[in-house]
Amino acid sequence: MQMSVKKPAAVVSPSQTLSIFLSSIRYEDLPDSVVARTEELFLDWFASALAGKGARPVSAMDAFASAMGPKDGAAENLLTRKRTSPFFAALVNAAASHFVEQDDLHNSSVLHPGTVVFPAVLAAAQDVGVSGRELIAASVAGYECGVRVGEFLGRSHYKVFHTTGTAGKLAAAAGVAHVLKLDADQMQHCLGSAGTMAAGLWEFLRDAADSKQLHTAKAAADGLMAAYIARDGFTGARNIFEGKQGMAAGMSSDADVKWLTDGLGTRWATAETSFKFHASCRHTHPSADALQTLMRQHQLQADDIVRVTAHVHQGAIDVLGPVTDPQTVHQSKFSMGFVLAMIATLGRAALADFTEKSIKNNNLRKFHDRVSMVLDKDIDAAYPRRWIGRVSVKTVDGRTLECRVETPKGDPGNTLSRAELEDKALRLAGYSGAATADEMKTLMARIWRLRDQPSVRDFLARS
Repeated sequence: MQMSVKKPAAVVSPSQTLSIFLSSIRYEDLPDSVVARTEELFLDWFASALAGKGARPVSAMDAFASAMGPKDGAAENLLTRKRTSPFFAALVNAAASHFVEQDDLHNSSVLHPGTVVFPAVLAAAQDVGVSGRELIAASVAGYECGVRVGEFLGRSHYKVFHTTGTAGKLAAAAGVAHVLKLDADQMQHCLGSAGTMAAGLWEFLRDAADSKQLHTAKAAADGLMAAYIARDGFTGARNIFEGKQGMAAGMSSDADVKWLTDGLGTRWATAETSFKFHASCRHTHPSADALQTLMRQHQLQADDIVRVTAHVHQGAIDVLGPVTDPQTVHQSKFSMGFVLAMIATLGRAALADFTEKSIKNNNLRKFHDRVSMVLDKDIDAAYPRRWIGRVSVKTVDGRTLECRVETPKGDPGNTLSRAELEDKALRLAGYSGAATADEMKTLMARIWRLRDQPSVRDFLARS
């Protein structure tokens, strides 16, 4: 008698589970709060991209795109208001949106999702011709993917790798794959191709190199490429995350695959994303908020302070620590001493305050030298899920004062209102002269109803 043998069920890997989820996201299934937050994030990104116009690294990227790309195409270059191919539009717009350090950040993944997701998704959406609702759903797919990949790669990854350049490439790929309506199998191949191209190292901070804009430019453009070639049958590693020679094996010592599938469909990481309030590296924000609060509570002036100690998580030391003597505007945004000097001296660390003149300002320089960072075990234990600010201040009259901020300005629990986001967008566009106030008001009205737009082809008319 022949025995029938039941075949074991196919094992579904975390990579496959994530791919199935990403390809199945539909606008109709998104909570209203996620849709609204995506519109807010899109405005914040759009204005950040405009603010990058004219910056030297961005201009270099734009010159490359002009030389290598087509003279016309389906997608908008937001800086020149001309059209080009989706690849080069994504490249330039992503570089521009990461220059002034005002684009969004997701805490627990330590990822800037907007600067890689939106330029790639918008370029593909303009190429294919989709509605605002489809753009929103695709953007959510990008955010949900990138955040989980960043969380999966862990803290050890971020010590050496710029997560926005690595996990960001997967985020852009997932978003574009959704625009192209790739099925789960194609999505998995797309992520495999994006993962094998993922790169971005922090070494540039030591000598003020321009690599940060390269990281976002390539993440958006290469993510777009990964999706388009997957559509046409190109295959990628099926287990690029957890495979024996995948991303975890080569780029992390504490990777945890559970984060790849954490709360799929119930936890919307898009809504967890923070807006930037200060115009500096996000690692400076908790301490900046704490010093700002302490000085207000005790009615202190900069000259009243002898020393400031910022109690920080290890990630802040890893990223800000190499910048001991800022020599460029961009480097000054990665200096805890310089940012806290602005808070103490000016009462703010706003976009217009970071200038070539401010770098040489004697008062700012002197206060910079009175600031130090120390690792705080409690704050480090909470990081990266929570970014807590704590400063200790020694005053001229001998007092030692302390302030702790649990939720920095811009976090979901202390978010920016739509009025504050509009004000920020107007300032960002005005900073570079990329758009007039009237143009921005028209644009903002459209973005607040992005879900109702039948087409996203034209956001800025040709000049």
